[in-house]
Amino acid sequence: MSAIDRVFETARRENRAALISFLMAGDPTPEATVGLARALEEAGADILELGVPFSDPVADGPVLQRSAARARGQGVDVERVFALVRRIRGETRLALVLFSYLNPLLRHGIARAATEARDSGFDGVLVTDLPPEEAREHQPFFRSAGLDTIFLVSPTSSASRMSAAARLASGFLYVVSRPGTTGTRPAAPADLPETISRAKRAAGPLPLAVGFGIATPQAVREAALLADGVVVGSAIVEAAEMAGSARERAVGEMVRSLALACRRNRSKLPSS
Repeated sequence: MSAIDRVFETARRENRAALISFLMAGDPTPEATVGLARALEEAGADILELGVPFSDPVADGPVLQRSAARARGQGVDVERVFALVRRIRGETRLALVLFSYLNPLLRHGIARAATEARDSGFDGVLVTDLPPEEAREHQPFFRSAGLDTIFLVSPTSSASRMSAAARLASGFLYVVSRPGTTGTRPAAPADLPETISRAKRAAGPLPLAVGFGIATPQAVREAALLADGVVVGSAIVEAAEMAGSARERAVGEMVRSLALACRRNRSKLPSS
């Protein structure tokens, strides 16, 4: 059982959805990223997706674009992401997912990236622009390194594409809640139950996590009733961006409310 498998097993026993968070590595500084990772764990996050800053993040909205630009300004590249995750692995027990576009990993070398990702402390990898049809020459490197390979499906994915993604995936299948780029939205989309239902048929026993636009406790609560995990990224990055030097406290307060919203038995929540 991988670290990511254990997260979902624990969440199932506790009758809640796993909370999956996101940070851009090196934003606003590598030191701040480590502090934010600690704050995420303390507030109740289970998994951290750590993003590799990229110059052409086509799936990202304005918040993550700004985040990537700040990290690149700090000189953060794939090699420095691996150095940074070693520190995070030493200071937290979060399950860690390498979140990257394909181009930076190709430049680094896929086989080398897979080995170094494992050795630095990553538990899984999600390549945002790698569809299942093009993944067969790359996915085996990550799997042979012992990393879970996570793939994306969306409301526009056909049944056959969902099935192809699920066959290649381990850890969890990432369900994009809506078409378009990342970013905060006030509520989950109306067609999310249908999208989740189709993804469940494709995934079988593989856990599902839903993300893109999930930003508020209400949206998390709705998603947690449908999926095994909930991904919150842009809202966390934006909270840190707006809080400046108080970023750890701001992120901690936000994530505590999101972690509570992941609990399905609301009657057992503490009053405070």
